Amino acid sequence: WTKYEGNPVLPNQGIRDFRDPKVMWYEPSQSWIMTLAVKDHIEFYDSPDLINWSKLSDFGIDAGNHGGVWECPDLFEMETDDGQLRWVLLVSINPGGPNGGSATQYFIGDFDGTSFTNEYDAEKTLWLDYGTDNYAGVTWSDIPEEDGRRLFIGWMSNWNYARETPTVKWRSAMTVTRELELMENRDGEFRVTSWPILEYKDLVEEETSIPDTTFSGSLMIAEREALIDFTLNLDLAETDKVKLSLYNDLGDSLHVLYDQTAAELAIDRRASGIVDFEDGFAAVHTAPFSAIEDELRLRVMLDWSSIEVFVDGGIVTMTDQVFPRKPYSKVQVSSNGRLGLNGQIRALRPIW
Repeated sequence: WTKYEGNPVLPNQGIRDFRDPKVMWYEPSQSWIMTLAVKDHIEFYDSPDLINWSKLSDFGIDAGNHGGVWECPDLFEMETDDGQLRWVLLVSINPGGPNGGSATQYFIGDFDGTSFTNEYDAEKTLWLDYGTDNYAGVTWSDIPEEDGRRLFIGWMSNWNYARETPTVKWRSAMTVTRELELMENRDGEFRVTSWPILEYKDLVEEETSIPDTTFSGSLMIAEREALIDFTLNLDLAETDKVKLSLYNDLGDSLHVLYDQTAAELAIDRRASGIVDFEDGFAAVHTAPFSAIEDELRLRVMLDWSSIEVFVDGGIVTMTDQVFPRKPYSKVQVSSNGRLGLNGQIRALRPIW
């Protein structure tokens, strides 16, 4: 629901508790907008009292990805660093994701209180996350105006295997909370970026810096069994392929790969641990990405059963579940040439 009073719709003015009559007030010029997913498209409705609804418009019948059912929409306004305003419409889809099964697409454009206008070609699909385990996410309403952030959290699973994951007493989790921002890419088009919120710094128990290093072959950068959050700045001037490997002494291995020639980021979880509970789980997931000026900024948040990858400020993200038989205890970087790097490794404490 979005409160609408005149033009444009006011952001962050949703109902705190519609059962409380103290927060229910209506004026002749005010209405409430509902964004509703209807099988393969979005419908917009308005109401003066949250009881009687009138349909306003449709969107998406001929736009975006239609590989599955549309659901869990979210509509909000965002502002760029230079003051430009755009409306963003999140729509989860299952199946039809870029690497199979569940995923979240989004649209950027304008909403005038009646209809949403897509800024880009109808056949263009923008993905919030290219991994297979960030689905049905929503953003918070009523973030204080003085804070101003748009905060997002997603369901870390995929309907391809959500009922089959090899866990006991729990069934998947949520992604880390992320701040969404609207940024202009190198082609002059807007994209929604996502980045872990600053508050995760409060979980840091220990931080180790990786000094400027240039090497050929491989380099061990961490040896510990812990939840870790690390950032690497990679100089690709003398190499075009980089691999970040996480593994344990049982032979489980998880890899994050970047190929500059193919302009592709990937997560390889084929040997990541327990993978045989679903036919498609053991796979390589890919995302289109090309580093700028031979520099790659990579951030990885690793939990016991998940990896979340962010590159270049969150312009591309990948989230995958993994089920190692024992926590990964070693982190190694390798390349097919000379690689320069520096960074930070942060050990995190659990939140419970």
